[in-house]
Amino acid sequence: MYTINCKGKLIVIDKPIVMGIINATTDSFFEGHLHKGIDQITALANKMIADGATIIDIGGQSTRPGSKAIGAEEEIARVVPVIEAIKKDNADAVISIDTFYSKVATAAVNAGASMVNDISGGQFDTDMFSTVAALNVPYICMHIKGLPETMQQNPSYNNVVKEVIDYFIKKITDCKKAGIKDIIIDPGFGFGKTIAHNFQILQSLSVFSMLEKPILAGISRKSTIYKTLGTTAENALNGTTVLNTIALMNGASILRVHDVKEAVEAVKLVNAYNQLR
Repeated sequence: MYTINCKGKLIVIDKPIVMGIINATTDSFFEGHLHKGIDQITALANKMIADGATIIDIGGQSTRPGSKAIGAEEEIARVVPVIEAIKKDNADAVISIDTFYSKVATAAVNAGASMVNDISGGQFDTDMFSTVAALNVPYICMHIKGLPETMQQNPSYNNVVKEVIDYFIKKITDCKKAGIKDIIIDPGFGFGKTIAHNFQILQSLSVFSMLEKPILAGISRKSTIYKTLGTTAENALNGTTVLNTIALMNGASILRVHDVKEAVEAVKLVNAYNQLR
């Protein structure tokens, strides 16, 4: 069991929870999740919360393979109105800001977010750790090798599981030194990893429990699924559910997904199964 303090709202993770993905951007690997208007985005957030999402993750920047970064000011202009609109409809909503800019993290938390999700693990902005500590919010530390623009150009590891665990051992120490209290780890499926690397991490996900932190699995509709199946991201929901189920069986605490209802159902079924073991 884990607890995370989201600006005074305590989330108890005594069973896996679901994080819904909302892209406040015009660029995404999954066309079904491109949203151009505030009303459309708030409607999606309302549906996700009704379907059982514990956290809504808002991102204003595409980090798909090959994407190019936008600046912090443009990202702020995209995400702050979205956060404010969602909080207006759902005052109790727990919102995570998906950013690698400390400036965006500050603006988002001031607008109502209560968690920071950083794909770079503090590598892209050296002020991120101190900023998150000062904001006093939970921090999702992800593993990435390279930059989104180039990360899928022949990524290589001697032992991907060992290297990612070693990365987190150092990052957790650095986070604690900076004063971050609540840390969540994300192995970074698809971020500087081949399909084989992703399956190796998924197979060994239970090993990450040695870090004694909640484990986030973000594999929803990614290329590991649709390339393996010979389909598209739009047709990868069933494959996503299969791999989410494997992640849950191997110790995932949080599922980060585009499709909340199906993920919540997977959590319920795996919980029922585990109660009989």
